[in-house]
Amino acid sequence: MAERGERVLLVSTDPAHSLGDLFDRRIGDREVELLRDGPGTVVGLEVDPEAEIDRYLEEVKSNMRSFVRPAMFAEIERQVSLTRHAPGAAEAAMMDRVADLMHHAPERFDRVLFDTAPTGHTLRLLTLPEIMSAWTDGLLRSRDRSDAAGDGLRRLLGRKAEREAPSGDDLAWFEQPTDADEDPRSRKIREILLERRRRFTRARRALLDPETTAFVLVLIPEKLPILESLTALKVLEEHRVPVAGLVVNRVLPAGSGGAFLEERRVQEAEYLDRIDREFDHLPRIRVPLLARDVEGIESLRAVARYLATALE
Repeated sequence: MAERGERVLLVSTDPAHSLGDLFDRRIGDREVELLRDGPGTVVGLEVDPEAEIDRYLEEVKSNMRSFVRPAMFAEIERQVSLTRHAPGAAEAAMMDRVADLMHHAPERFDRVLFDTAPTGHTLRLLTLPEIMSAWTDGLLRSRDRSDAAGDGLRRLLGRKAEREAPSGDDLAWFEQPTDADEDPRSRKIREILLERRRRFTRARRALLDPETTAFVLVLIPEKLPILESLTALKVLEEHRVPVAGLVVNRVLPAGSGGAFLEERRVQEAEYLDRIDREFDHLPRIRVPLLARDVEGIESLRAVARYLATALE
């Protein structure tokens, strides 16, 4: 892609990052230029889950402080800190960052590639936009009901206090509150929830758009990776995430000798046949097992050219 002049952002969301090892560079949680080829460039970024949780929880605490008395700040700090290791906290924090990258990175890059963690973590991450949008919608509905009930009660009590004469519409005071009626705190809560819903709606829309997004499964020709990939494919298709194909990695090259390798190749051939049967509706690329580890720009270029040739 970079050789064609494209600007590429390569993002790792895997807690056990490997991008730095592949490029033989220290990357971390900031954009680092890894390769420049004329106008084309590859920029790497390793998202730090711990840093994302810290940022996410700090944002939660900051929002909550604006709704309570200062005397409650210490309790907010304690309660929010307890959620750090709660189930789903890391995924929610990570999805916040991924959604932000999905929205803003295309403004500066032609391609954004996410190198994700093993399948279970990735599937939880991909289904979060739908889950969190539904959760936010529920909070908004609850907030609407609370606002409407509170406004109706305030109007009723105010009318009793003022001994107002009926206006002719006995239900007029139950009408939805206007912007003038809604207090600043309620408006702030609504703004936060609406912005959160917009963020995850954008992410979900992008994930489901086959014109802009494609998911590529990578596996090796062994039993457990095949089963794991079949599970992943089923979940992705159930959520209508577009799957462009799969890459079968570390395939033994033909002609490698020795009884041990021959036996491995016979078993591998069975698994390759199974992959062709189970994933017959998807494009498939086989990448051979290389003599040495893929590390550094030149070996990555060799793999990239192999993939490009297979796609032609």
